[in-house]
Amino acid sequence: MADVFVSRRIFDQAIEQVEDAGHTVRCNDTSRILPTDELIDRTRDAEGLICLLNDPIDADVLDACPNLKVVSNVAVGYDNVDVEAATERDVLVTNTPGVLTETTADLTFALLMAAARRIPEADVYSRADRYDGWELMQPHMGVDVYGKTLGIWGMGRIGQAVARRGYHGFDMDIIYNSREPKPDAEAELDAEYVEFDTLLERSEFLSIHTPLTPETEATFDAETFERMNDEAILVNAARGPIVDEDDLAAALKAGELRGAAIDTFEDEPAVNQQLAEIEEFVVLAPHIGSASRETRLEMAEMAAANMVAGLEGSVPPNLINEDAL
Repeated sequence: MADVFVSRRIFDQAIEQVEDAGHTVRCNDTSRILPTDELIDRTRDAEGLICLLNDPIDADVLDACPNLKVVSNVAVGYDNVDVEAATERDVLVTNTPGVLTETTADLTFALLMAAARRIPEADVYSRADRYDGWELMQPHMGVDVYGKTLGIWGMGRIGQAVARRGYHGFDMDIIYNSREPKPDAEAELDAEYVEFDTLLERSEFLSIHTPLTPETEATFDAETFERMNDEAILVNAARGPIVDEDDLAAALKAGELRGAAIDTFEDEPAVNQQLAEIEEFVVLAPHIGSASRETRLEMAEMAAANMVAGLEGSVPPNLINEDAL
């Protein structure tokens, strides 16, 4: 029997899953992000840690919790975990890939549509009882999505799922840039692999789907925005720090791109106030890409299954660092 700490509230079903395997589970049963010193204090004697994507698990945390065997991250991304440090200490690290692909793609396309058709602006306008009747030149005219060029940066699971929605649902031309060409996606979606500069120049909608790494951080900055199609709408439902938000706000104000739809912020949970001041063709959401009840429950249950397997000495289904075995 092992001691498992859960850093934030999760579904009871996932907790019961770990308990049914014979382990003791302690929880921070709130939405409060624990400061590092408190996280260490509550994890110090634990053999398992179930954490969320905004819990930084670095070498200091790992060193302060020498009994840890498994870190189970409830997210597909794991940039919050120092995987190299965990591997050096024989700590297994797992994530929850695949399960959130379609849900996140749904949200990404919803953001794209909402920005293009200015739905949040129109909603505020209607609730304020400012609608005086239909007219040809209405104040919230947007832009068409159907038949436009959709650029994907990062043609992984989610990127391809977004591209399918654009291609099959809206007859969009798909161009993409990724670490390597994706022949299957090209065949299915008539997608064209292009260089990054070409992606910036041709995309009328550009959706980001790369992981956050030192190489991708702040890729979208002032210089990048200058090279983008000035009719483009940028969508980011990946990781906030990939976009320099001050530069994005400046580019929007300067007309270097049409709009933006943002689900993840550079300094979460802080919302960039320069972006928040811009209403036209800008949509901001609080990191809800995978936030359907069904998907979040499945993510938690997958994290629990990873934890149970790791504690039992089996290979977890979604192990990131096989060298730690």
